[in-house]
Amino acid sequence: MNKRWLGLTTVALALSAVLLTGCEEKQEMGGTFVSVGTGGVTGVYYPTGGAICRLVNQRREQHGIRCSVESTGGSVYNTKNILAGELEFGVAQSDVQWAAVNGKPPFDAPQPKLRAVFSIHPETAVLVVRKDSGIRKAADLKGKRINLGNPGSGQRNTSGIVLQALGLTEGDLALAGNLRSSEQGDALRDNKIDGFFYTVGHPNGGLKDIFFSTDALLIPLVGPGFDKIIADAPYYVHAETPGGIYRGVPDPVATFAVKATFVTSSDVPENVVYELVKSVFDDLEAFKKLHPAYRHLTAKMMLEGLSAPLHAGAEKYFKEKGLL
Repeated sequence: MNKRWLGLTTVALALSAVLLTGCEEKQEMGGTFVSVGTGGVTGVYYPTGGAICRLVNQRREQHGIRCSVESTGGSVYNTKNILAGELEFGVAQSDVQWAAVNGKPPFDAPQPKLRAVFSIHPETAVLVVRKDSGIRKAADLKGKRINLGNPGSGQRNTSGIVLQALGLTEGDLALAGNLRSSEQGDALRDNKIDGFFYTVGHPNGGLKDIFFSTDALLIPLVGPGFDKIIADAPYYVHAETPGGIYRGVPDPVATFAVKATFVTSSDVPENVVYELVKSVFDDLEAFKKLHPAYRHLTAKMMLEGLSAPLHAGAEKYFKEKGLL
């Protein structure tokens, strides 16, 4: 090895030692970095993660935790990556949380490490279609081009449930799309699809843009098949998508709903989860102002729809506040 490379190697080793020492010192001082998995940037999950991280980071000098938000593929992706240790926290639909705990598809086995932290806003399932698609009720989907959602998303999972309720399969569609929620609006506008399923909190910026720029309809998801899936599943409820939010949709539209929940792993330390929950709940009024979907939330409502065991850190906080 020549002197030049020997010198560079020595510098690199020295720099590595400094960085490692710095990391050790930061850890000793309580410095902790956590990542929150969300969804597409046009949905409600991404600003939800941002709102939580904002409140956590405001208290960083007190607890030493730095929170960052990541746009991801959605509920299933977040849950699987939390369990793999790639994310510390994530937003997931309540049905996906239940499926993970009970080892139901898309999970191959029960996931005993999954932990609930709190629930957030209700999310209604919507079917948005082009006005010229000929679709006027959910049963009209046969032979149509429908985006079901990207693999690894709660949207894709819920789309399968809707098809099941209608007695249809993906093979009954002319196209079973795999687009992300951020891509389906352009596809609808460009007449590449006739419609799409979406499970989302309201108001949603992406849907507002779609209804503003496209002649579209919101189709009810009702009937005996839907009554059965709601009766059979503890995480589904009858609901309405509010009227007066989107252009051309003046009245509420009947459908069903899940809840967006915040989840983590039992591997995440108790103090980290406790401080995150404390940051949100001690400043709940500020949290509710960060997005219109949260405006009706109460602390009690945020403990509903949880089908995984509570993380010890969350349980500690809720017991301190008399919520459990």
